[in-house]
Amino acid sequence: MKSRLLATTMIIAATTACATPQETEMASLPGTATVDYDPEIPEATSIFAELSPLYMHAPQFDQVEDSEWQGIIEEAIAIQLAEVEAIANNPNPPTMENTLVAMERSGQVFSRSYGAFSQIVGANINDTIAATDAALAPQIAAMVDSIYLNPELFNRVRTIYDNRAAMAMTPEDAMLLEVYYNNFVHRGALLGDEAQTELRSINGRLSSLSSEISQLITRGQNDAAIVVETREELEGLSDGQIAAAAALAADRGHDGHYMLTVSNTTGVPIISQLSNRDVRERIYRASVDRNQSGETSTLPMIQEAIGLRNRRAQLFGEPTHANWQMYDRMVSDPAMAIGFMTDMVPALRATQEREAAVLQDRIEQDGHSFQLAPWDWEYYAGIVRQERYALDNEEIKQYFVVDRVLEDGIFYMAGELYGLTFEERNDIPTYHPDVSVYTVFQDGEAIALFYFDPMQRDSKRGGAWMSNFVEQSHLLGLRPVVTNTQNIAPPAPGEPALATWDDVTTMFHEFGHALHGIFADQQYPSLSGTNTARDWVEFPSQFHENFAALPEVLQRYARHHETGEVIPMELVEAINRAGRFNQGHSFGEVIAASLLDMEWHSMDPNTRVNDVMGFEAAALDRIGLRSDLVPPRYKTPYFRHIFEHGYDAGYYAYTWTEMLHHDAYSYVEENGGMTREMGDHIVNTFLGQGHSKSYEQMFRDFTGRDPRVEPLLEARGLIPGDTEPAGAEGVQ
Repeated sequence: MKSRLLATTMIIAATTACATPQETEMASLPGTATVDYDPEIPEATSIFAELSPLYMHAPQFDQVEDSEWQGIIEEAIAIQLAEVEAIANNPNPPTMENTLVAMERSGQVFSRSYGAFSQIVGANINDTIAATDAALAPQIAAMVDSIYLNPELFNRVRTIYDNRAAMAMTPEDAMLLEVYYNNFVHRGALLGDEAQTELRSINGRLSSLSSEISQLITRGQNDAAIVVETREELEGLSDGQIAAAAALAADRGHDGHYMLTVSNTTGVPIISQLSNRDVRERIYRASVDRNQSGETSTLPMIQEAIGLRNRRAQLFGEPTHANWQMYDRMVSDPAMAIGFMTDMVPALRATQEREAAVLQDRIEQDGHSFQLAPWDWEYYAGIVRQERYALDNEEIKQYFVVDRVLEDGIFYMAGELYGLTFEERNDIPTYHPDVSVYTVFQDGEAIALFYFDPMQRDSKRGGAWMSNFVEQSHLLGLRPVVTNTQNIAPPAPGEPALATWDDVTTMFHEFGHALHGIFADQQYPSLSGTNTARDWVEFPSQFHENFAALPEVLQRYARHHETGEVIPMELVEAINRAGRFNQGHSFGEVIAASLLDMEWHSMDPNTRVNDVMGFEAAALDRIGLRSDLVPPRYKTPYFRHIFEHGYDAGYYAYTWTEMLHHDAYSYVEENGGMTREMGDHIVNTFLGQGHSKSYEQMFRDFTGRDPRVEPLLEARGLIPGDTEPAGAEGVQ
């Protein structure tokens, strides 16, 4: 998953200010005269007032106390607003340089400070940070509205836009103008005064709700952990997993017992190993029932958020929130996104029925008479997988030491494809001891900094994401500083950190996002790297998952943590053969969540939802999958993507971009595979292009054709194909 500093604005995407190394010749309107104009801007006083003196301007995390963040960012907001007000009130006629480029230069203090703070909120939160985040959320929303609803500023942008045909612009200039104009219109610049006043109120409240929902989801996940009394109840787990469960129980005040945690998703990976059916049911119910009652309930806030989103759609005259939200996507029509997924439902439902029957037969072979339940599915799927394909997930895990996957696998792939090398640094302060930092070199030249934060902890929200501390920009003379964050289960004390195959593919996925940022090569920060649409940004990340299972990559990093033995080819072949197995669950949970998201955001805006869980149940029934056995990957109360991360009416993006990546990777296979020549082609056509071109054009530049859905359907086993996929998709 790609995490943006602010999903609601691109104005503040720039990261630092400095002299321009590469100025493009900017167009002005003909016949304009200029006057001297030197507005006063408040002076920043915090550590973020100037560029960080650290290498590549990395954040100085060691220089800020938790209690200082609120004052720092409030000062940065004031500076941002003053900078934008100065642009809006410039007495000179509007030009690209004094309006749009000036806006690209603005907001540097805010971006430096908020880029660092937002990562702490996600990856190392505490009570002070949580309170600060809650206090800042409405202020940031108000700042964004003050920018986009500034009539003088919009008039300048509109004047340039209306005269664009007569102006000499580079393709990137033209894209910047298009993005700015569309964003202003989308954010309400054409609404009347009364509607804008209401819009400001809605946006402020939605921002507060987003922060509150996110914090409750984190608490709900931590609180959902269950205590198991005896070791015997953990039959099926490895000694290392049991020791880790005992250590966690002791840490949380349950000495002598064991504690099992849920994941950010509905599914709990450990269920596939637990032979005790009662424990499986307990952990499953703890997962699906979280955030529905008590102090961590998100239901009232979700109900309010949906109502406010619907009201905002009405203000804009849009038929649904999805129509309003999808204005800048590769797929801008909600009906197209819904149809793309619902077309797969009949075949997927048939797959679920077929697989459920297989699992029910396996249950009965063991002499049991109970009916397959959702907490049984993954356990018996694991048994059938092992019997059919000799595939044991716990056995596989022994070959994936986290650091080795990164340094000998991912870094090796990046070297072969892109000529990258990595050097760990010990002189860059981080926000947590788990974080490591690397300088990224290409052909001997330092081009980026990369942070890696892999391990699960109570202070970190669930899931995995990439974000930027510093956005690349030629205008600002900046190289990228990017971070990957994951939630791999920590090992028992003294044991190595081991990754599941899903963890491995997620590592490659998130590093694909990182490469999208590392290879950014844009003039303007708003168009740089991963500043792209939701249904494009997941394409480069999913594309790079494919390299995780290449034999020449696997043999570098997949080595047994005790013996050093390379993973046996028969085990690799078992992973490949098993790729289509259990698609009713792995693909079904994603499609159910994606369509549930669209159900929430495609309703008539006049609809009032009084019962969140009742609406969800009716929506899942309409979707038509076996959600009684395969619940959505995220149920509504903990669907963080659509209530915090900006994936509302956008979770379909994972499946849409999965289509893109399967088709794109088929091009790689047909044209020489993992070579430096292929890597250069990837960078030159889409990975290094940011949003400097249309998404359709970038895909055609790479493959020479429009995307095809058939490779996705073959990979998911929904139509016959000649090849089998490498393994699980890294959907977040």
